[in-house]
Amino acid sequence: MLGNDAGLIEEVRARFAHVESDPFTGERIFFENAGGALTLKSVVETSATFAAVPDNQGRDNPMSAHLVAIIAKAKADAACFLNASGGQVIVGESGTELLFRLARAACNAWRGKGGKVISSTMEHPASRSAAALGAEAAGLEHIVVAHDDASGTVGPDAYAAAMTPDVRVATIVHASPVTGMGMDVAAIAAAIRAVSPECTIIVDGIQHAAHGHVDVAAAGVDGYVVSPYKMFARHGFGLAWLSDRLAACPHDTLQGGGSWEMGTRDTGAYAAFSDVIDYFTWLGESVGATGDQRAKIEAAAKAIHAHEWDLTEAMLRGTGNQKGLIELPGVTVLGGADNPAREGLVSLVVGGMTAEALVSALRERGIRTHARKADHYSGNVLIPLGYDGCLRVSMCHYNTEGEVAAFLAAMAEITGA
Repeated sequence: MLGNDAGLIEEVRARFAHVESDPFTGERIFFENAGGALTLKSVVETSATFAAVPDNQGRDNPMSAHLVAIIAKAKADAACFLNASGGQVIVGESGTELLFRLARAACNAWRGKGGKVISSTMEHPASRSAAALGAEAAGLEHIVVAHDDASGTVGPDAYAAAMTPDVRVATIVHASPVTGMGMDVAAIAAAIRAVSPECTIIVDGIQHAAHGHVDVAAAGVDGYVVSPYKMFARHGFGLAWLSDRLAACPHDTLQGGGSWEMGTRDTGAYAAFSDVIDYFTWLGESVGATGDQRAKIEAAAKAIHAHEWDLTEAMLRGTGNQKGLIELPGVTVLGGADNPAREGLVSLVVGGMTAEALVSALRERGIRTHARKADHYSGNVLIPLGYDGCLRVSMCHYNTEGEVAAFLAAMAEITGA
């Protein structure tokens, strides 16, 4: 939808900083969005504005009251984006830090009572390590479900096979930053609750949030965490939603307080997240959505997913006079070319060439990508496949088919096609 409207895609690109070039190297194509998406210009302006404000929340002055109102709006905006009713929205140091806090609290509620925590090998260590350490500290058993190597996904059947009624806490990754595949969170959560109805379910939405639909109410989960710098905001904070049940679990807090947010929060972080939700709302209106804010957000998510699907298909199968990746010699695509779970990301290996060398070769041709290594971040996916590393090419909805064509031309030159 976006790709078929040249005027709209240009409007989209105009709202982001450094779309076609950066201040250090000049012109380049940005296909490293999974490492951190481009930043909305409105976020840049908002961040600068609030960085200069000397007042804090909770004081007897008009500016302080304004800050409180901005935070309240941002929490409401975030709840709308997540389709969350009840519970609470909080910000923290990072998405990873929040996943650890949520998992630790959920596990602590069962300290000394016995039971299990379930995760999967598909997960980023942000949630998998959080679950493992939380389980260990609370004296719970940690079960890790194996993902499917061929598809780069984990599904409800894999969780169901490992479930028992004493599973107290579960973690799910919504999308893999290595394979680029999305998981059916609602189906996985349903499989978990069919066996353990009171299980506390925490979702790592860090990779997924910028690429598609989020609906925590429909999924029936207790926690959802995002990293705003991966969804068009900025570094320096993470954002999470907690159900009332999860929020009531024992957690780090000031004595006599009880709040999940410790210390004075950065109002600019909250305001920047509202900028992101305002952008989703504008995009939904621009693709023809009417109705309330949630309807427009859903329309934006649908348009984003459709456009990014078109981009990945062009990358895999070719566009214009450029051959697709599946036609280039020595190229293997992780998860296979025919994978409906793909979300704006293609990871690949080239026979006889390291991922690092491939990243450098593309950088020399003005294309920004990233190498994933078989380390504590990505070894869970790469080692079973027998790879030391892979090239990750990650797109967002502001990327264009022309940029994909330029990437394929570079890859054809590199591989000698």
